Amino acid sequence: MPFVRRAPAPGFCLTACLSLALSAPLSAAELKLTAPDDLRDDLLSASLTQTALDEGETDVQDLIAAAQADYRRVLAALYEQGYFSAEVNIRVDGREAARLSALQPPAAVNRIEITVDTGPAFTFGQAEIAPLPSSDTLTEGFTTGARAGTAVMREAAQDGVEAWRQSGHAKAAVTAQTITADHARNQVDAAFRITPGPRLSFGPSRIAANSADSAVRPERIRAIAGIPEGKTYDPDEIDKAERRLRRTGAFRAANVTEDAAIGPNDTLGTVIEVEDAKPRRFGAGAEISTTEGLRLTGYWLHRNFFGGAERLRFDAEVAGIGGQTGGIDYSLAATLTRPAFRHPDAQLTLRALIAREDEPTYLTDQVELGVGVDRIINDKLTLRSELGFRLARTRDSFGTREFRHVLLTGGATWDNRDDSTDPRKGAFAEVELMPFVGLSGSATGLRATADLRGYREIGQKIVLAGRMQAGSVIGPSIASTPPDFLFYSGGGGTVRGQGYQSLGVGTGATKTGGRSFAALSAEVRGDVTGNIGAVAFVDYGYVAASSQFAGGNWHGGAGIGVRYKTGIGPVRADLATPITGPNAGRSVSLYVGIGQAF
Repeated sequence: MPFVRRAPAPGFCLTACLSLALSAPLSAAELKLTAPDDLRDDLLSASLTQTALDEGETDVQDLIAAAQADYRRVLAALYEQGYFSAEVNIRVDGREAARLSALQPPAAVNRIEITVDTGPAFTFGQAEIAPLPSSDTLTEGFTTGARAGTAVMREAAQDGVEAWRQSGHAKAAVTAQTITADHARNQVDAAFRITPGPRLSFGPSRIAANSADSAVRPERIRAIAGIPEGKTYDPDEIDKAERRLRRTGAFRAANVTEDAAIGPNDTLGTVIEVEDAKPRRFGAGAEISTTEGLRLTGYWLHRNFFGGAERLRFDAEVAGIGGQTGGIDYSLAATLTRPAFRHPDAQLTLRALIAREDEPTYLTDQVELGVGVDRIINDKLTLRSELGFRLARTRDSFGTREFRHVLLTGGATWDNRDDSTDPRKGAFAEVELMPFVGLSGSATGLRATADLRGYREIGQKIVLAGRMQAGSVIGPSIASTPPDFLFYSGGGGTVRGQGYQSLGVGTGATKTGGRSFAALSAEVRGDVTGNIGAVAFVDYGYVAASSQFAGGNWHGGAGIGVRYKTGIGPVRADLATPITGPNAGRSVSLYVGIGQAF
């Protein structure tokens, strides 16, 4: 069946499928395409007539000009797929478009017909590109006997040039090509000649003239970009430099370009162009739960505090307002981050924290100071280490105590999710080891934690999400461990539906956290409309007194929720109920926040 597409009249929206044109004619012109089904989408995308009709064009001269241009455009699309003996006829109200005069057009255009006779598909006779740095750079499909087409030829030439660029030959280029179609044999002979040019090394980096007024000092811009002067040229280093500059947050835009000409001693200079972002930013957030109460957060950020893209940030949080969590928690934190600390992909962080945690089983006031280094290995993997000092005063079932510890923290984060606030595919993993060395009689030990998450898209509307959390404190007894180093389960971050920190070790006045912990969560997320989604979930948590996960107890919760998508992430509302314990099915908790639960 031929495909028919009518242009919508101004002010109307027309929806059609491939095999059917809906409604009565709403405009003065329609397009009919007769071509094999597997080529229709490509040909219609190439057609200037189709574009004009989609845009509601009614001017006769413009429609004729579009139809005449389509001979070349449709043939080019056929050549892409390997049809080199195709015939294309384009008729405007029965007259061949090529014979119409744009100076004396007809009074109206009612019907444009494009008829395609593809002829046979061609294959490659000769398929050659030389020289190449290695045979591994041959493009799949560019070989004798394979289906020919200009698309694969173009890809092969680009791959050949890129292979030389990856080998340090930045100015490699295709300098000769021969393409011959043999219609008697339905074959194409294609040969490309590449001139690699000299192998180059990176020369000096310069700041573009229009970036001289940046508030970030020029030497810091170059240090953050990290172009390795003197080393063999690698195009990936250009991409890395741009990502490093953007990652600081100090720049609204950042681009690195190569010099057009080769410099002295086979070097290639680069030019760095940046546009500063607004230096200051602030934000606020809120989450509410019927059991955990209201949590309010806010921050203030300066992106270029000392003129070297240093990031100073203050975070404040008040939690537990109106909840059943023991009392109100407060915290105030300050962090100063300096990018390009001894390496373009390393950053130094200084931090300070003052906090009060008023939990159901303990009250802790603490001060923490830390200095750490994050090493960004690639876009997915980051390693971190920190040396810190912690002073805490705690009141719990063991009385009032003071803890003094030196903290030695090491961790890794691996993240290939497609979206951090609303992931649909990919995985996230975070592990941390924190040896703590006791001072003034405090115990020494090791705290280890892991957080693993995975996401899989089923079709276009369903997402399966899973999470596993685990932790263990090794070394000191429960009585000798700071209570906020121990583990609890229950609440929005572990098991929804169960009371906040309802699962621990012991009962009543002697209840504490455990030395080992595990939690499992599973969600089925579905799209209901464009902005609204629905979720069904189940959570389980486990806490044990032993650091080896022995002799503990489980509890579970399950529920449903809705999501409303916004520009900053989905707004989340979950209803959950316990599915284990004496309150199973007897209570309901509501959790509201921004972003998916995990």
